[in-house]
Amino acid sequence: MSAPAELLVCVKCRRGTEVTEDGERPGQRLHDRLADHGLPEGVTLTPVECLQNCDSGCSVALRGGPERWIYVYGNLHEDDHVALLAEGAKLYHDSGNGLIPWRSRPEHFKRNCIARIPPQEDTHG
Repeated sequence: MSAPAELLVCVKCRRGTEVTEDGERPGQRLHDRLADHGLPEGVTLTPVECLQNCDSGCSVALRGGPERWIYVYGNLHEDDHVALLAEGAKLYHDSGNGLIPWRSRPEHFKRNCIARIPPQEDTHG
């Protein structure tokens, strides 16, 4: 069984829309829809204040402990990408090291990866 994974969703994302401080933002809607949809076993959903990727639509990060690669994805939409994120989170969780084979990645993940951060621990050691 793979170690737990975490899907972090930027809830402050405006995705270029005019939103008042009291208004609901697209990032918050994405988080809420993911919560309603549900994520695979072993994947938790975590809201975060900002992923500093404001020019690239709604953004998320996938992480899973010091032995895994971390990925940041952008250009996500709360109406179009909920099932895709659940699928991608399962693939990430099941990978063990965070590296999803290129051919197995959802198309959106291939084209909208903002950053890939290596594990904290030396896994080649």
